[in-house]
Amino acid sequence: MKYVFTIHGAVLALWGSVLVPGCLAQEASRGRDLDARVQQFLGSHRYAWRDANVSGADGQLLYDLVVENGYKRALEIGTSTGHSAIWIAWALSKTGGKLITIEIHEGRYRQALENFEEAGLSEYIEARLADAHQLVPELEGPFDFVFVDADKDWYANYLRAVLPKLEVGGCLTAHNVSGRRMRGIRAFLEELESTPNLETEIVRSSRSGISVSYKRSPR
Repeated sequence: MKYVFTIHGAVLALWGSVLVPGCLAQEASRGRDLDARVQQFLGSHRYAWRDANVSGADGQLLYDLVVENGYKRALEIGTSTGHSAIWIAWALSKTGGKLITIEIHEGRYRQALENFEEAGLSEYIEARLADAHQLVPELEGPFDFVFVDADKDWYANYLRAVLPKLEVGGCLTAHNVSGRRMRGIRAFLEELESTPNLETEIVRSSRSGISVSYKRSPR
C-alpha cells in the first residue's frame, strides 16, 4: 500500500505541474482581454465625460498610484458617471483588489453602473447610491487607497472620517485642489499640512490638481 500511495502521489504532483501553468496562462489571457476591453471603452468615450469627471491624465495618475503601491482596498467619494472609478478599478484588477464608490445623484449613479458594465469592470466595483456625509463615517474599512472628488466644502470632514480607517502606508488623494480659493479647499489643504503623520504633495497632472497624501506611522 505504501508503494501504491507513492505512485499516486507522483501522478498528482505531475498533474499539479501541468495544471498550474495552464491556470496562469488562462489568467494572463483574461487579463489581456480585460485590458483590451477597458482600453477600447476609454478610447471610445474619450470626449464624452461630463458631470465633473476627472481628466484622462488624472485617471492615469490614480491608476499608477494603485498599481505601483499594490493597493487592494479602495474607497472613492464621488463617483459621478464613473470615469475615475474605471481607472481605479482597472488598477485593482491588477492587484486583486476592489473599490467601494459612493454617489448621491441617482442619474449619475445609474449611468456609472452602465459604464462599469460596458468597461468590463463591474466585478471590481461595489457602487453605493448614498449620501457620503452619512455613509463614509459608517464604513468599517480599513482602506489603503482613498480618492475624494465630491463636495469641496466637505473635504476636511471626509479627511477626518477616513483617516482613522486608512492603513499606514496607505494613500489619500483628492481632486480639484489647485484652486485654494475654492470653498473648502483651503481648509482641507491646511488640515493636510497640519496632520503630523501625513506626507503630502500636490500633483498637477491636469489643471485641477490632485493632492497625494501618504499615511506614515506616528512618531
